[in-house]
Amino acid sequence: MTQDPSVAPEVLRDLARSLAHEGAGLAREMRRGGIDVADTKTSAVDVVTEADRAVEELLRSRIVAQRPDDAILGEEGDDRPGTSGVRWVLDPIDGTVNYLYGLPDCAVSVAAEVAGTVVAGAVVTIPTGVEYAAALGHGATRDGLPISVRPSPPLAERLVLTGFGYQREVREHQAGCVAALLPEVRDIRRMGSCALDLCHVADGSGDAYVEAGPQPWDWSAGGLVLREAGGRFDLLDGTFTVGSYPLRNVVAGAPADGWDDFVAALAVAGFIA
Repeated sequence: MTQDPSVAPEVLRDLARSLAHEGAGLAREMRRGGIDVADTKTSAVDVVTEADRAVEELLRSRIVAQRPDDAILGEEGDDRPGTSGVRWVLDPIDGTVNYLYGLPDCAVSVAAEVAGTVVAGAVVTIPTGVEYAAALGHGATRDGLPISVRPSPPLAERLVLTGFGYQREVREHQAGCVAALLPEVRDIRRMGSCALDLCHVADGSGDAYVEAGPQPWDWSAGGLVLREAGGRFDLLDGTFTVGSYPLRNVVAGAPADGWDDFVAALAVAGFIA
């Protein structure tokens, strides 16, 4: 059966790139005008700005205009059903607190799934417009140039990226795990954007990444960039339960030959069982 060319990974990647750049441009413009907190979500420190909402509304409107049969999952809006088999996964601003404070690690993340598999994605930084993009089977790029992960050094020489949630009990768990992992690795960085952390591992700016609790809009595009750059990405159940379910751990390594010892260290640190 001939595949519908409109759902080819490279076609969806190019649309994701266009959407992410337009969204980043709007967020950049709104930041120049001054941004205040518009709302909170899981806690008083889990903030939403008017720019988060405006960028997501822009992305949704562009997708509906160009691909009206596609589904949409966004961080700030309701799920939109579709009939095409394509679903867009949107994070209008990943790293909202950084954005609010004028820190550089914040980005617009746009991914496309076909039949449940992420096949295309783009992550565009808001302050500078740096673009990471990937299409399934077509590699990953940074500003149009191919990127690849660094060879895995020994565990003790790895720079590990991580992040923290916004609920007190989740943060306490994450902090304990990070404290246990820190003596076993070169160092740990927390920069504030899951999507960009995954892209940093993809382009060799980090060796690995772990975080308990990110959602699909956080990792869909960046996870594909990482995999297409030669890294490994997975979701592993953690040891901490919120309500009746365990937090999923987003785990990234580069490349696969360093995976097992990193996952073993995460188990000792308490991230995973």
